[in-house]
Parts: sequence; structure tokens; C-alpha cells
Amino acid sequence: MGRDRGVRRFGAALLICAVGIGLLSCSGPTDPLPTETPTPTRARPASDIVPVPIAYAPLRGTLADGAALAHPSIGVKIDNHEEARPQIALNRSDIAFEELVEGGITRYAVVWHADVPDEVGPVRSIRPMDPDILTPFGGPVAYSGGQDVFVEMMMSTGLPNLVFDYDETGLFYRADDRPGPHDVILLAKEGVGRYLELGPPPTQFVFGGTDPLADPAYAAQPTSHIALVFSDARFPSWDWDAATGAWLRSQEGVPESEASGERVRATNVVTLRVGIDWSWGEVPRTVLDGGGEAWVSAAGRTAHGTWSKASREAPIVLTADDGTPLRLAPGNTWVELVPNEGGVTFAP
Repeated sequence: MGRDRGVRRFGAALLICAVGIGLLSCSGPTDPLPTETPTPTRARPASDIVPVPIAYAPLRGTLADGAALAHPSIGVKIDNHEEARPQIALNRSDIAFEELVEGGITRYAVVWHADVPDEVGPVRSIRPMDPDILTPFGGPVAYSGGQDVFVEMMMSTGLPNLVFDYDETGLFYRADDRPGPHDVILLAKEGVGRYLELGPPPTQFVFGGTDPLADPAYAAQPTSHIALVFSDARFPSWDWDAATGAWLRSQEGVPESEASGERVRATNVVTLRVGIDWSWGEVPRTVLDGGGEAWVSAAGRTAHGTWSKASREAPIVLTADDGTPLRLAPGNTWVELVPNEGGVTFAP
């Protein structure tokens, strides 16, 4: 019995050793135990970590590097004569306004901030509604010239005015491959760089998710086609392209592309009914003091509401029929300033 007890003790010792060896290594021979305590690796102090300042682009509602947004926007008068097409870098803009000018044609007041191109154009002259459109953004405004009274109106806003007619710094040039006067090109990024002390623009619209009008309270209607009539000479349209999640632009029934070859597109189309003031003779002035009827088209839907603007410096406020803010999807926006006498149609 004593011998059996000794055998059992020896077997138990072997078992304990086997378990210990197994804990050290489950495959192959074990490494020798360290004779010195290893020096622990020093953790990187928080002060050495440089965070990326993420922010929302104020005019697009999209996430971006905050440091890359720390500059002003630039508003530019862009030509829309047939001989001015294709325009440069429209798809990189944050907000583009289409306005009626003399002869029944339209021009654009375009604002770039989140993605300022090296060059934009063709640049054309200022009109009496442009101070009301561009003042709320607070950045420099570029145009080719204009009637003295309209230039004085724009100068009186206090915004930096970059004017081709007066420029002696090389900020503008004439493109050899474009017919005059539709050939003036602006070095936009350089223009912005001259006024970094102004800082970024304030937010203009309220943004929601990628389908901001899905809430039944908006009573938004499915929309595949937007048809607008400014005059007999200008009747742009937009078609919803679900594959790209964008509205695609046409003019007078012809698909419109920009100079890059890309189809002109928008995440949001905001349509405003506006009055026209003919106090300036043949030059119409879009009336933006007050308010009127509005529609927001985003993610293949259109919701109805109203717009208002309290002052020249104030942004346009969009309100749904239920009294809540009309929200836009994150991305670029086109604002169509359609005269009350014009046409607005939304097809399902």
C-alpha cells in the first residue's frame, strides 16, 4: 500500500509539471525564463497626438477637415450665354443662384468655399440683385464690371470687390480658346488667399440626412423631373438620377455639361418664386426682400413651403408648410430664382 501511495504521489507530480509546461508552451520546447524584467514600452503621450479637426462645411453640410475650411468663400458672377458654355468648375461650387437678366437670358451668382478651384469662369458683370444674393456669405465678390450704379451698389456692401475692369494684379485673364466677352477667367483660389482674415461663411440653410424630406409631415411628393421657365429664352430643367443621387441639369432641352466634361449636377434644387423690379429699365432686378413660395427638391422628392429674407445681410430662410425648417441633403445646392410670371412644374 505504501508503494502504491508513492506511485500516486509521483504521478501527481508529473501531472503538475505537465500542466505547467503546457501553460508555458502548447507546441514544441519551452523558451528559457527571462532572467531580467523587460522594460515596458512607453505609451505615446496624449500631447504628441495631433487630432484632425473635423467640422461641417457650412454651405454644404458635409464633413470636412476643419482646418481646410478656415478661409472665406468667394462669390463670382458667371456667364450663361450660349457662347460662355461650358462653364468652369460649377460642380465644385457650394451654392449656385440662377437669376434673370436683360434679354430674357440668365446668369449665375456662384459661391465656392469647401472646394475652391484654381480657376472659374467665364466671369461677367454685376447686376442690381447681386448685393442681396452675395452679401450674406461675407467673402470677396468677383465680377468683370458693370454699370457704375450697380458697381457702386456692390462696393457699398463692404465686401472685397475683385473687378476685372480695375484689376492690375493678374487675378483675371482672357482665355484664348473662348470668344470675347465670354472669355474672362478668375484665379479663384488666389483670390480667396488674399482675404484669409475674413474666415469662413456662416451657414445659410438647414441640413438633414441624405433623405431629408422623408418625414411624412413634409408631404413631399416623388419627383423625377423639374421644369422651370424664366423666359422664352431660358427654360432649364433637372432630372433625378437615383444611380448617382443627384439632379442632372439641362438647358432648353439640351443636357448641360461643365468644362471638365461632367454633367452639371446638384444634390439639392431650391426653387423660389420671386418678384421682378423693372426700375432699372431693361435690367431686371430679382426682388429678394420679403418672401414668397418655395420648393426644396432632394433625394427624388419635393416639398413645398415658403422663403423669407429679413435683410440684405440675412440668409434665405426656408420654411415647410407645417412651420418647420425645410431641410436640405448634405451636398451642393442650386437656387433657382424663377420670376412669378415664369413656370414651375414637378413631375413624378
